[in-house]
Amino acid sequence: MAISEQDIQAIVRNVIQGIQTEGNAIPAQAPKKKLMGIFENIEDAIAAAKKAQKEIQPMPLEFREKIIANIRKKTLENAQILAEMGVEETKMGNVGHKILKHQLVAEKTPGTEDLSTLAWSGDRGLTLVEQGPFGVIGAVTPSTNPSETVICNSIGMLAAGNAVVFAPHPAAKNVSNFAIDMINRASVEAGGPENLAVAVENPTMEVSETIFSHKDINLLVATGGPGVVTKVLSSGKRALGAGAGNPPVLVDETANIPKAAEDIVNGCTFDNNLPCIAEKEVVAVESIADELIFYMKKTGCYYASDEEVARLTDTVFTTKNGKRMLNRACVGRSAKVLLGKIGVDVGNEIRCIIFEGQKEHPMISEELMMPILGIVRVKDVDEGIETALWLEHGNRHSAHMHSTNVNNLTKYGKTLDTAIFVKNGPSYAALGFGGEGYPTFTICSRTGEGLTSAKTFTKSRRCVMCDALCIR
Repeated sequence: MAISEQDIQAIVRNVIQGIQTEGNAIPAQAPKKKLMGIFENIEDAIAAAKKAQKEIQPMPLEFREKIIANIRKKTLENAQILAEMGVEETKMGNVGHKILKHQLVAEKTPGTEDLSTLAWSGDRGLTLVEQGPFGVIGAVTPSTNPSETVICNSIGMLAAGNAVVFAPHPAAKNVSNFAIDMINRASVEAGGPENLAVAVENPTMEVSETIFSHKDINLLVATGGPGVVTKVLSSGKRALGAGAGNPPVLVDETANIPKAAEDIVNGCTFDNNLPCIAEKEVVAVESIADELIFYMKKTGCYYASDEEVARLTDTVFTTKNGKRMLNRACVGRSAKVLLGKIGVDVGNEIRCIIFEGQKEHPMISEELMMPILGIVRVKDVDEGIETALWLEHGNRHSAHMHSTNVNNLTKYGKTLDTAIFVKNGPSYAALGFGGEGYPTFTICSRTGEGLTSAKTFTKSRRCVMCDALCIR
């Protein structure tokens, strides 16, 4: 069952006294102390992680799980300050929703239970295939979900027996490094080593380049834009690439339209549309388009006029060297703030901006990471599938659909061939929030691993015992 916006608000109220939204978030400051696992020099950081990994690898899985349990505990304890720090530093997102994301990561990220063993036994003995660590992993993390990604990656990578050297986005270095410090303190408190997760005080492109090419880094994991993903995939090392998407949501004539409208708006507006899986545009079959728009308005959407759309387009995009680019000051901002930038004053009940346009419109064809939904009308479901395929741009990241026709759902899923396909629910159900399964903020659509977890950060090892240990 999908979680409604009312449910989300109720959960948040149980965590804090009212949601701290954009504009009135309480600025949180990192403690005035030396952060554990944070170094001035990247060579020192990598050396420390290598030493820590040598200590953790021979330890029992039960001990790794003890450390992970303490990481989960500390994440829940610090969910509010991590959320506040993230919004304050990056100027993106919604504190209440970020609290929920940290809770989700703490409670549902898989640990050592994700590791499995494959076995064959017979007359000639016993053969096992087990999942072992790579060693030291280099991980690039984004500004959109900074501490969530650091914590989620750390749990999975540690469960697999690795240590990790992070290269946080410079615009989110403070909250990322605070999370790294928290992870190391959790390890030390549980009797584990320091520096299972490390980074430098001031991440730069030069620091990232060192990580990408360093002889002691055995695996690279990039969560971010197409540029950094291409960089790690060109490094010559084993690499996992979690790149961008532009997830379309298709609504056909068989859908439950009121529910579809609510789910789409809830998914699009979660953390002001920062999650890469969130609905970025709507493709609606002509026969139900007006009804869908009617219910979207009832769910908190502002329908922008052509003139307002033109002004909004000029606001959310900038031009640099003749190339159109996203205005970073608009990414992750609320609908109210975005409308205010074009002189439209609305109340807090407005959560999303909608408009109609052709699929080529820049606010439809390009991933915005803002609560803005362009709606494209199509004559039937087949045209809708073709349109959605074009809009997804071959990222094969995420796609969503509202329909009760199994054949339509099947055709859409096969055609778009995305790592994530959510049917009849909000996009965040894909991360186990209002849906089944585990969460991750590193979704490797480009390299094919999909939603990452502990087993993703392992390599297979075959162990063979000849002519023994079979007792059948």
